[in-house]
Amino acid sequence: MAQGMKRLGMPVAALFAAAMVGLISTSWFLNRDALRQAVEAQIRAVTGLDLVVSGAIDVSVFPGSYVSFHNVGLKGGGTTDPALQVDVLTANLRLLPLLLRRFEIADVMMLRPHIRVVREAGGESNWTPFVERIARTMKPGAENQVSFSEIRIQDGVLKYEDATNNVKEQLGDIDLSLAWPSISRSFAATGQFDFRGERVDGSISASDFVAMLSGDRSGLKARLVSAPLKLGFDGFVANRTSLMMEGTVSVDSLSLRNALRWMGQPVPGSGGFGRFTLKARANVVGASVALTNVNVELDGNAAEGVMTVANNGRQTLQATLAAGNLDFTPYISTVRLLASGARDWNRQLFDLSSLSATDLDMRLSAARVTVGPTKLGRTAFGANLRGGALALSIGEAQMYGGIAKGSLGIARSDAVADVKAQLQFTDVDLQTCANELFGITKLSGRGNLGLSLTASGSSPFGLASSLDGTATLTGHDGAIAGFNVEQLLKRLERRPLSGGGNLRSGSTPYDNLNVSVRFNDGIATVEDLRVDGPTTRLSLTGTASVPSREYDLKGVASLTPAAAGGDKGFELPFVVQGPWDDPLVFPDPESLIRRSPGAAPLLDAVKDRKTRDAVRSVIERFTGGPRQPAPEAADNAKQN
Repeated sequence: MAQGMKRLGMPVAALFAAAMVGLISTSWFLNRDALRQAVEAQIRAVTGLDLVVSGAIDVSVFPGSYVSFHNVGLKGGGTTDPALQVDVLTANLRLLPLLLRRFEIADVMMLRPHIRVVREAGGESNWTPFVERIARTMKPGAENQVSFSEIRIQDGVLKYEDATNNVKEQLGDIDLSLAWPSISRSFAATGQFDFRGERVDGSISASDFVAMLSGDRSGLKARLVSAPLKLGFDGFVANRTSLMMEGTVSVDSLSLRNALRWMGQPVPGSGGFGRFTLKARANVVGASVALTNVNVELDGNAAEGVMTVANNGRQTLQATLAAGNLDFTPYISTVRLLASGARDWNRQLFDLSSLSATDLDMRLSAARVTVGPTKLGRTAFGANLRGGALALSIGEAQMYGGIAKGSLGIARSDAVADVKAQLQFTDVDLQTCANELFGITKLSGRGNLGLSLTASGSSPFGLASSLDGTATLTGHDGAIAGFNVEQLLKRLERRPLSGGGNLRSGSTPYDNLNVSVRFNDGIATVEDLRVDGPTTRLSLTGTASVPSREYDLKGVASLTPAAAGGDKGFELPFVVQGPWDDPLVFPDPESLIRRSPGAAPLLDAVKDRKTRDAVRSVIERFTGGPRQPAPEAADNAKQN
C-alpha cells in the first residue's frame, strides 16, 4: 500500500507543479486589458448596468486572482446619475477557467457601496432596468447566460426616496451576503444593517428568483430582528401590475410604544402599548394589507378576528375583534379628571395629537371589560376615528348591574377638545354609578340615568367650566346617606330650638326618586328633585357648580300624613351646601325660630336691626345653623 501511495502521489505532485507553472506563466503573459474588459462585460451582462470607473484598476493573477476597480459607478443606459457607487469593487476569478485563459467571475465584493433608490410616481424606480436585465439573462435558454455565485456588500449605505409619498429613509453600515443563483433558481440574502439607530438582522429567500424578478408567483421567506421589533413572513409574492403577497405574518415586540416610535408613528398618551404579538394570514395588494385568522395580544389583552391596514395617502386601520377579558386601564391611567390628591378638576392640557395620526374603524366585543375601577360584563362597542374626530358607540354593555347604551364623540379643534355625550343607563345600581361617574357617595338604590351633555375645553377643568346639556334620574327602593330626615323632623317638631343634633349620620330611605337637571356653562340648575319615602318627602331646588364641585341647594322636608298621625305633616326648610363628596346639611334657622313659642315673640319684640341680628346669632348657636352675618348686617357693619 505504501508503494502504491508513493506511485499515486508522484503524478498528483507533478500535476500540481504543472498547474503552478502554468498559473505563473499565465500571470506573466496575461493580457490585463483583455481581462479588465472581460470582467466589465460580465458585470454588464449580469446587472444590465454600465461601469463608470474613475479610479485605479488593480489586476492580480497570483497568488490571488481578482480585478479591483476603485471609485466605480454603475448606471443604466437611460440614466445620468449612477444608481450604485462603490469605493472598491472586486471581482474574484475562477481558477480553472483562468488556466485555460478564460475569464469567469466567481464572486463579487463591494466595499463601501452607496446605493440610491428613487421611486417614481408610476411605481417604477431607477433600478427597474437592472431588475429587468437580470430577469432576461437568468431565464432558461437565455444566450450568454452569466451569473455569480455570491455578491458581498461591506459597510454599505442605501438611500430610498419617494417624492410622491414624501418618504426618505436610509440604511447604514450594511453587511450583506447575497447567494446569487447560478445553478439553482433560488436566491437568499443574509446580513445586518443600521436603521434609525437600531441594528437589524435580516434574511430573505426566494424559491424562484427569476419568477420573482419577472413579477410571477414565487415562494418568499423573510425575517427581520431588531430590539424594538421582530417581523417574519412565509408565503408567496408576485408583482405583475402591483405588489401582491399571501402568507403567514408574525410580529413580536416587547414594547409596541417603542416600536411605533422607531417606525416614526405617533403614540397616544403615555400609558400602555407594551408587550405586543400578532400572528395572522396576510393578503397584501399594493398598499393594502388584509389580515384574517388574527390572533393579537397587547398588554395582556388577547383577541381574535380580522383586520385591514391601508396606506393610500393616509393610514387607515379597520378591525373586527372578539375577546374574553379586556383591561383598558393602562390607556386611561394618564387621563386624570381630578387633580392628584385633591377634589379640584385637573388643569393639565390634553394631548390631542394622536387623533390626527391615523383613521380607525373598529368593532370590538368582549365578555368582560375593565376600565379603571369600573367593571363591565358582556360589551359590544365601536370606535371610529376620522379627520381628528373620534366617535365611540356602545351598542350594549352590562354595566353597574344594568345596561348602558349611547355614544361619545371627541372632536379636535387645535388644542381644544369638543366633547359630546349621549348615554342611557337602565336599571343600574345607583350607588356604584353615581360614585364612579360623579363622585357622589351618598345615594343608593336602583334606577335609570340619562345624560345629554356637550363641553369644550383644553383640559378637564375647561370641560367642566363649559358643560351644557341635561341629566335625568329616576330611582326606586334606595336611600340617601348622611342624615335621617324622619328622626330629625320629629325631634324639631317637638322642640324647634333643641338643636339639629348630629345631622350627618343615619340615612333617609325612599320609594321613588326623580331628578331633572339642566347644565349651562358649568352650572347645574335643579329643575325638579323629588324624593318620596315611606315616612318623609323631600323637594330641592338650587344650583350646583361643576367647576368648583359644590352644592348650593334649598329644600323642604316633611313628614307624610301617615307618619304625622293623619294630620298635615311637619315641614322643615333646609339647606345643602359644600363639596359634592361631603356636603353640609342643616335646617333653615328662620323656620325654627318662627316655630318656637318662646323665640318667635322675642325676635319680633326686638325692633332694632343690630339687636335682632345679635339675638338671631345666639339662637343659631343652639340650632346648629350657620353663624355667618346676614348680608344687610354686614353692609351696615361696614358703613359704621
